[in-house]
Amino acid sequence: MSDGAGRTRVKICGIRDAEAAHAACDAGADAIGFIFATGSPRLIEPDAAFEIMMGLSPLVQTVGVTRDLSVDAFAELEQMCPTNLSQLHGTESEKTVRACGPNVIKAFRFDEASVGTQLARWGGVEEVDAVLIDGSDGGAGTALDWGSLANHLASAREDGFDKPVFLAGGLDPDNVGAAIAAVRPYAVDVSSGVESSPGVKDLGAIRAFCAAVRAADG
Repeated sequence: MSDGAGRTRVKICGIRDAEAAHAACDAGADAIGFIFATGSPRLIEPDAAFEIMMGLSPLVQTVGVTRDLSVDAFAELEQMCPTNLSQLHGTESEKTVRACGPNVIKAFRFDEASVGTQLARWGGVEEVDAVLIDGSDGGAGTALDWGSLANHLASAREDGFDKPVFLAGGLDPDNVGAAIAAVRPYAVDVSSGVESSPGVKDLGAIRAFCAAVRAADG
């Protein structure tokens, strides 16, 4: 996984059925995400996710999203549904992240005071392929200050941070173009912004989101 100039990748997260998965793929999404974190309205059981995954094109990446699992619980889940990438969206320690790697996307909530430390921390963990920066602790659809994030990323890049960045939090078809222009992320991640109600994907909104990303890339 490499960062830099080029088109912005799209991850549609919180997929719970084959229809939404195929709609995302047909619209041009690069990855779909399955939520395995309990308490989420987008929760899916591993066997159901695996069935959806088996019907996808091999060119589409799959991402399993977890929060604060033990290494043993993570390994058991990975055996049941071996996604291409694992998104750790909790307060996992560096030791746990390393044990759950490779192919980890480490997510964290944007905080003006700590984002630089977080970027330095996870930038130094080999098993982390990318970081995902969210406006909340996940799934709340809370936007963040894109201009501030862009400034922090520029500073981190100067200090040697070189991981791809996924941007999440409050994105939808109407604002994703502005977010891309401000941050220039490797990828954008959307869940609630393409839903008609919590956990129910709007297929038209998925298509509109992917089209908006393509338009933003020119």
